[in-house]
Amino acid sequence: MASPRTRRLMVDAELIRRRFAHWPLIEISGTAGIPPEIYRFTYRVKGLYVDAGGNILERDTHLLEVNLSLDYPRRAPQCRMLTPVFHPNFDDASVCIGDFWAASEGLDELVIRIGRMIAYQEYNTRSPLNGLAAKWAAQNESMLPVDDRVIAPPSEAGPEPAGAVSLQAATTRTGAVPSFAQQPATAGTHSGSETGGGQDTVQGHDLGRDPWNEKIVIEA
Repeated sequence: MASPRTRRLMVDAELIRRRFAHWPLIEISGTAGIPPEIYRFTYRVKGLYVDAGGNILERDTHLLEVNLSLDYPRRAPQCRMLTPVFHPNFDDASVCIGDFWAASEGLDELVIRIGRMIAYQEYNTRSPLNGLAAKWAAQNESMLPVDDRVIAPPSEAGPEPAGAVSLQAATTRTGAVPSFAQQPATAGTHSGSETGGGQDTVQGHDLGRDPWNEKIVIEA
């Protein structure tokens, strides 16, 4: 008889396969193990990264690796980005999921949450892995999210509402992303504490403006 962990891996594999089979925003790009213990997912979601010159730029393809350790699901999956992401809750080695992981949560839901994080639909500036990204996000709330599309595929219960929040202590921005055009935006100095607001609708955008197509220089 299969062990509880093996049965859980089999359930996760079936849910992942069914949930993302025909969904263009999240693709299973690789697995290892039978049943799989390591996954690679490709996200076709807008996110941010920092180039060698210190400029914040947009990218629309991201690669995530998820490793299900021997202690899974009691311990959270080990998640790391294989492509650069500028976000308060990502660093070069890991993705911070400790605030919301529970053994009862399906792996498919975790993958969707990370997609929302890449898009800046969810972020936590209070306990960041990347303090500079947290500072930048607090200064530029009106420009977020970077991508406001629904990240989760439709389910039997109906499509997920845009901007849904389930990350504890996260700051979530919902609403229309500004229509992108030609004006630069520069992160200024920050004299306050690193805090995030509550859920609201982004208002007051100049809809002829594209902050992401221009270089945004990070100031120390």
